Amino acid sequence: MEDIRGLEPKALWQFFYDLTQIPRPSGFMKAVQAYMLDFGKKHGLETKQDEAGNILIRRAAAPGMEHKPALVLQAHLDMVPQKNSEVIHDFQTDPIQTTIDGEWVKAKQTTLGSDNGIGVAAIMAVLTDETIQTGVIEGLFTVDEETGMYGAFGLKPDFFDGRVLLNLDSEDEGELFVGCAGGIDVTATFRYSRLDAVPEGHVALRLDVKGLKGGHSGVDIHLGRANANKVLFLLLKDAVAHRGVRLASFEGGTLRNAIPREAHCVLTLPKTELESLTSSIAIAQQAWREAYKGIERDFSFTLQTVDMPEGVLPAMLQDDVIHSIVSVHDGVYRTIPEMPDVVETSSNLAICVSEAGCVRCSLLLRSSSEFMKEQLVTAIQSSFALAGAKVETSGAYPGWQPNLQSPVMQVASRAYELLYNKTPRINVIHAGLECGIIQKAVGAMDMISFGPSISFPHSPDEKVHILSVARFWTHLKKTIELM
Repeated sequence: MEDIRGLEPKALWQFFYDLTQIPRPSGFMKAVQAYMLDFGKKHGLETKQDEAGNILIRRAAAPGMEHKPALVLQAHLDMVPQKNSEVIHDFQTDPIQTTIDGEWVKAKQTTLGSDNGIGVAAIMAVLTDETIQTGVIEGLFTVDEETGMYGAFGLKPDFFDGRVLLNLDSEDEGELFVGCAGGIDVTATFRYSRLDAVPEGHVALRLDVKGLKGGHSGVDIHLGRANANKVLFLLLKDAVAHRGVRLASFEGGTLRNAIPREAHCVLTLPKTELESLTSSIAIAQQAWREAYKGIERDFSFTLQTVDMPEGVLPAMLQDDVIHSIVSVHDGVYRTIPEMPDVVETSSNLAICVSEAGCVRCSLLLRSSSEFMKEQLVTAIQSSFALAGAKVETSGAYPGWQPNLQSPVMQVASRAYELLYNKTPRINVIHAGLECGIIQKAVGAMDMISFGPSISFPHSPDEKVHILSVARFWTHLKKTIELM
């Protein structure tokens, strides 16, 4: 592991290094919460925790600055746990192994946690930097953002005082975000009472789709990357139609907000069709690689012999599942009419898995338009309902509506212009930020979101640009000073 603590700004990178040593996947917050509480008390800062597990650390106003309104700096403590299948790493116990690769910091075949660890570290650096002369600073650290924004949903209006908020969870340095998409989870469930017997003369194989890039289902959805679940079931559709394949089990994707990188299934087929299937999978691999040239690296389709399963899915259910997964919408649905370069509405076919007596497909839909979100929900419900699935929605969260007259946006824009002699881009992000939820929980707030340049969050390719961190830090300090 290369030591990132020598990078500039040193205080920020030291705090980020500390965070990489603390396992903090969503749902496992105790260790990082204890670290944050200890940090606040160690530095003599007012520190408290709410019922949802969120932590607030307040720094008093500098002498003569008591008249300034309180400013809230906000980031989330959890990270997305993703790794390549061949890597041995337990996100609940193992630290992240960081490495410096030229201009970037990344991890060794796992997510890095710069989303949102860099934002957390920046707030900690502000809270302990005595050269920053300003009013009250409130560091708001939310929990379990990545799995459902549960910390933000649990906020109460009196937990903090400030009504101007800087969210530090964006991933494009030089851009100020003033709005984001809302989202909703859609789950389709197929039930069955028993498996069919494996037909006589069949052999069993495992088919793997591996090596896709995946990524964040919000910020990377426009890149046109392949979805491992879609790829697997397109292969299966052909194999079932032409080679008598029966599907025994399958699993693809692990997180609702990550584009699936890997998927696999166990299937059976007549022994006489083995050579034909092997050949067709090899041909399909070349065709997919050619179709995604320049988008994906050399992903692979592999077949290997496995033990015979206890049974296979009922034939009618097998067909219904395959047809619905192949047909359901995945990817960009519509861009914003007034901003054609910005995604408005999308869906991510995140998880497809067979379990005892059950097949489950989970999708995360995002949209900055409530109307279009409901249209896509209806379309996806229909795709699965036609196949006999029970379809449910959950976890809906609001978008954050842009305010192009935002005073804090104007201050942050001026700060950037003074520092770098150019105007930052004002944008709306397709990812789900906590801003809309916080605004709904506590009432009217003036807020923006910004951060350093982070590429491929929610995937093992995640990396943060070193120079952009320094620029982001300088911009953050200047914005605070001008408030």
